[in-house]
Amino acid sequence: MNVADAMTPRDELVTVELPGTRDDVLTYLQDHGFSSVPVTKAVDGVDVYRGIISRDSLIERPDEDQLALLTREVETVTPDTDLLDAAAHMVDNDARRVPVVDPTDNDELDGIITVTDVVRAIAREQIPGDTQVGELATRDINTTYVGTPLTVAEREIYHANVPYTVVLDDDGDMTGMLTEVDIVGIARVVEGEDDTGESIAEQDSEWAWEGIKAVGNSYFPTRNVEIPAEPVAEIMTSDVITISKTKTATDAAQTMISNEIEQIPLVSGGDLVGIVRDIDLLEGL
Repeated sequence: MNVADAMTPRDELVTVELPGTRDDVLTYLQDHGFSSVPVTKAVDGVDVYRGIISRDSLIERPDEDQLALLTREVETVTPDTDLLDAAAHMVDNDARRVPVVDPTDNDELDGIITVTDVVRAIAREQIPGDTQVGELATRDINTTYVGTPLTVAEREIYHANVPYTVVLDDDGDMTGMLTEVDIVGIARVVEGEDDTGESIAEQDSEWAWEGIKAVGNSYFPTRNVEIPAEPVAEIMTSDVITISKTKTATDAAQTMISNEIEQIPLVSGGDLVGIVRDIDLLEGL
């Protein structure tokens, strides 16, 4: 299979266009449940690829409103790239989605190939998936406590550099799952003015945002992504889907696609022993 056989084509792809604002991106991420969005610019009637804006860009630069300054360049692939080569590119570059660009046509954006697209090909048995997930699972698991404030859990996910956290109860047993998609879904953009003089912003608010404003005593307009400081238990998915070691990558891929999830806890004898992420299935190729 080539990338063109599995990618989401341009006519089915929602993008944001330059010039634009962070509101355009946040609306897209919340409506579609993705963690990044491709950026284009119309040049002589052609949608020319300009880069990617991710959820992390919005959180790391809360005071930046212009899309051009939030956009980052990422490597691209062409429509005739072998799908297995594209999967290897994703693994090597820790990229969940790669723009598909035709260099012979003024770098027009032809589509996007995602980890999910490759997983779907595994689920349909279009590419091999015979390896047992016990061999593919990651044994290091990102976890959080069920009573952790969501603002803290978001930082835990960010620092762990994974899109999820397994939620543990008072006995240390798995009781739920929380993903960055869950967090993006309830985030909001707020406007206002902050006193920038040696103070912690929003310290008395029900909604909290990281960052110490210490750049002088003047006021300036802000536009921040804010996350409610309520317990993880209020947002997490409590009905957790799991998988056993002897299931194959194809089984895991089919479970992920049918349930629209990106990771599955690996259990043995009822105990949590690992996590099978969609990117692990690509590594198995």
